[in-house]
Amino acid sequence: MKYPSFHHEKKLWKEGYEIVIGIDEAGRGPLAGPVVAAAASVEPLSRIRSRLLKVGDVKDSKRLAERKRERIFNRIINHPAVRWGIGVVPESIIDRVNILEATKLAMVRAVLNFQGKYQHEMFSLTANSEMEITPYFLLIDGPIEIDLSLPQRSINRADEKVFSCSLASIIAKVKRDQIMKGYAKIYPEYQFSSHKGYATQAHLKRLKRHGPCEIHRKSFGPVKDLATEEA
Repeated sequence: MKYPSFHHEKKLWKEGYEIVIGIDEAGRGPLAGPVVAAAASVEPLSRIRSRLLKVGDVKDSKRLAERKRERIFNRIINHPAVRWGIGVVPESIIDRVNILEATKLAMVRAVLNFQGKYQHEMFSLTANSEMEITPYFLLIDGPIEIDLSLPQRSINRADEKVFSCSLASIIAKVKRDQIMKGYAKIYPEYQFSSHKGYATQAHLKRLKRHGPCEIHRKSFGPVKDLATEEA
């Protein structure tokens, strides 16, 4: 089987779940900035879905070069077969609750954003105008369960295997990169536009030279250690 595929979505569509949402995050590991999650769903009609496959090279965002990821992102966010939402949790909350809980919160916010964007829209393009409200099912990348009263399933490496999760992976990554590029203008001395807050040698060098800024995660090792040394 070629991955990512619609294998999981197809099984759930057959069970009656017309809104199957793939969820993934970006930014669990960086020393600075927010964690961002995305929720993405694909229209179940094969006629529409086949158009989406023509986008090409949809895969786990980590396997895509930045420019290529951005090109695919620009195509999928306006694609007629795709619905999506975003959830952002800032570094202040990450420091308060830990990165795992912050990631779960970002995923919840992504689903709620998704629902808020499309609550007045009939998602299915079928001719049945009397269709009842379509049920949701969540497919989540990694061993994570989120605090929503919706049926959900955690899948290891879903960002590589499940098409909707691959879409979510790309959306979350590009959205977070955009946020970090914005921060790069506010804090130019850290060059966030190049490393996006990850613990690269260039970032660590500048962190040691300038000390932490407001968007650094104070609970993360290198930042916390530096603060302890300065104290």
